[in-house]
Amino acid sequence: MRGSATDSPSAPGHRHLRRAAVPLAAAALLLPLFGAAPAQSAPDPAPDRLQSAFAAASTEYHVPQSVLLAVSYLQSRWDSHGGAPSVSGGYGPMHLTDARTAIATTEHFADGTEDARGDDARPALVPRATVPADSALPDRLKTLPRAAELTGIPAARLRTDPAANVSGGAALLAAAQRQLGEPLSADPADWYGAVARFSGADDTATAAAYANDVYDVLRSGERRTTDAGQHVALTAEPSLAPDTAQLARTGLRPAGDDGAECPKSVSCEWLPAAYAQFGDNDYGNHDLGDRPASQRIKYIVIHDTEGAWDGVLNLIQDPTYVSWNYTIRSTDGLIAQHVKAKDVAWHAGNWDVNSRSIGIEHEGFLTDPDAWFTEAMYRSSARLVKYLSARFGIPLDRQHILGHDNVPGPTASSVPGMHTDPGPYWDWAHYFQLLGHPFKKTAGKHGGLVTIRPDYATNQPVYTGCETAGEPCAAHASSEVRLYSDHDVDAPLIKDIGLGRAPTADVNDLSSRVSTGQQYAVADRWGDWTAIWYLGQKAWFQNPAAHPAAVSAKGLVITPKDGLTSIPVYGRAYPEKTAYPAGVPVQSVVSLPYTIPAGQKYVVGDEMPGEYFYSVTFTPESHQVVQGKDLYYEIQYGHRVGFVRAADVTVENSAG
Repeated sequence: MRGSATDSPSAPGHRHLRRAAVPLAAAALLLPLFGAAPAQSAPDPAPDRLQSAFAAASTEYHVPQSVLLAVSYLQSRWDSHGGAPSVSGGYGPMHLTDARTAIATTEHFADGTEDARGDDARPALVPRATVPADSALPDRLKTLPRAAELTGIPAARLRTDPAANVSGGAALLAAAQRQLGEPLSADPADWYGAVARFSGADDTATAAAYANDVYDVLRSGERRTTDAGQHVALTAEPSLAPDTAQLARTGLRPAGDDGAECPKSVSCEWLPAAYAQFGDNDYGNHDLGDRPASQRIKYIVIHDTEGAWDGVLNLIQDPTYVSWNYTIRSTDGLIAQHVKAKDVAWHAGNWDVNSRSIGIEHEGFLTDPDAWFTEAMYRSSARLVKYLSARFGIPLDRQHILGHDNVPGPTASSVPGMHTDPGPYWDWAHYFQLLGHPFKKTAGKHGGLVTIRPDYATNQPVYTGCETAGEPCAAHASSEVRLYSDHDVDAPLIKDIGLGRAPTADVNDLSSRVSTGQQYAVADRWGDWTAIWYLGQKAWFQNPAAHPAAVSAKGLVITPKDGLTSIPVYGRAYPEKTAYPAGVPVQSVVSLPYTIPAGQKYVVGDEMPGEYFYSVTFTPESHQVVQGKDLYYEIQYGHRVGFVRAADVTVENSAG
C-alpha cells in the first residue's frame, strides 16, 4: 500500500483515510506512530555486550543459552530496533509484546478511493466507515507485562534495554517450563514444550510450527551483526533432537483440518473472505473461478497489511471491499487463508494480475521501518510461497514473486495511485535465501545484465516521509538502490513520466529505485557507476567493486524490432478485439504512457497469451476466460513490471 503518513491533501494520488469496514477488536491495535521513529541504534563500543546478556540471562534463569539465542533469532534476528515496537507491539531482541502501548492510527484498504479489483468492467467498491470496537487483548500481545511481573524489571526498561529484554524472555521461558512440570534442564532438547508455549499460539499446530523453526535454527546455527553493531553467534547443534512429546502436555487446543491450502510445515487456518450478493448484479469481495484449469496462476504478490492481525481479519470478512488469499501473523507466523487458489481475490489493483495471481498479506507497516517483519513471519511466508510455487509451477524469481509495488497500473490514469508495499525495508535477499533461491552472480563481467543485490544491512539510502512529509526517515537497512540521470550523486533523479510529478526521496516514490533481485540490461559503465535501461531511459547507480550494489547476470532480453523507432508498453496483457465472443464486452488494449526506444533492452520475465477473465456476476455460469492469438512478454521495465506485444519485439540472449 501507499504509506499514508506522507500523504498531503494536495499531493497527487492522495487518499482520505477512513476507518475499517467493520468494528475492529482491541487486539487490532496498531503500533504508535506518534512522534519521529526511533533512529537506528548507535554502534555499541562493546560489540559483544548482547552475547554476554544472553549468557547472563541463561545463568540467572537456568535456560540454555542456545535456546535463548534461537528463540530470539526467530523473533528478531537479535535486532533491538532502537526500542521501537513491531506491528504486534513486540519489543527488543525477544519480541516481548505490550500492545496496550499501541494506538490505532491507520488501516490498510481504508482509503476509500482505490479499486483493488482493477477492472473497469464494473464499478469499484468502497468500505463502510464504522468506529472500531474495544475488547480484551489476547495473551500473545501482552507478554512484556508478564515478564515485568516475573523479573521485577520495569516495563519501560524491558522495552528499551536489550539486556533487560533478554532477561524478560528468559524468565518467560523458565516459567513456561515450570508450568509444564519440566526441570530447568541444561539440555536444549528438553525445552520444546516451553518454546512452543513462548510462541503465544493457542493451538498445537501453530505452536509446533514455531518450535520446529526454533530447533531448525539450533541445528543450523547462526551468526550476524545486529542493527546496533552487536556480534552474536549461535553454534550449530546438527544432531539435536527435541522432546516433541511435550507438546501434548502444553494444554493447547488441537488443530483441525479445515481445508486450508497450505504446506504441512506451517500452521494454517481457513478464515474465509466474505462472498455476498447485494442485488442489482452487485457483489463482493472476490470472484469465483476455476484456476488453474481455466487460467494459469503465474504470480505471487507480496503485500504488507498496514494494520494489525485482528483488524485485518475483520476487514477481510466485509463483503463490500477488497480480499486477498492469505494473511501471515507477525508474532508466530500463523497463516490464515481467505480465498481459495481457484478463485480470484481483489488485491493488486490490476485485474489482469489479480486473475493470474495469489496475494499474500504480511502484518506490518511500509512507512515505519521499525514496525518490523519477524523472522517467524519470513519463514512461514517462504514455506507457503515454496508450496504454491511447486503446486502451480510459479518460478521463484522477482518477475513472478512480485511486491505489490511491482504491479503495473492497468491504465495510464491508474499509474499514480498504484500501491507501494511492501516497501524498501522488506528484506528480499533474506526472503529468497529462505526460498532456496539466493541471488547469485551468473555471468562474467560482460554478461549484459545485472541483478540488483546490495548488502541489506549496510545499504541505507535516505528516504523521507515516514512520519512527516519531507522529513528524513530513521536510518535503516534497505533492499533498494537509487537511480540518477548521470553518474553523479548530484545529478537529477530518474523521472517516471507516468506519475506526472518530479521524483523525490519520499519512501513511497518509486520513480528512481530498483530493488534486490530485479534484473536489468546494462546500458553503460563509468568507473564505479553502472547504467541500466529503465523506464525508457539510461539510469545510473553507484556500483563500486568494493561494495557492489549488483552482480553480473545473463538471460533473455527484448528489444524493438528492426525498423521500429519505439514500441508501446502495456499494463495488462489483454487479447485482441477479434478474440471476444458474443456477450463479452471487448476490453481495450491501451498502452501506458511509456515506450521502449529502438536499441534499448529489457529483461524477459515470461511469455504469456493475451487473456481476459470475464467475471461480472455473482454466480459463475457466465464467467469465462477469453484467450487471444496475441502473445505478450512480461518485462522488468521500471520498478514495476510491464508487458510488450511479442509482435513488436525481438528476443535475444544478453551479451557475454
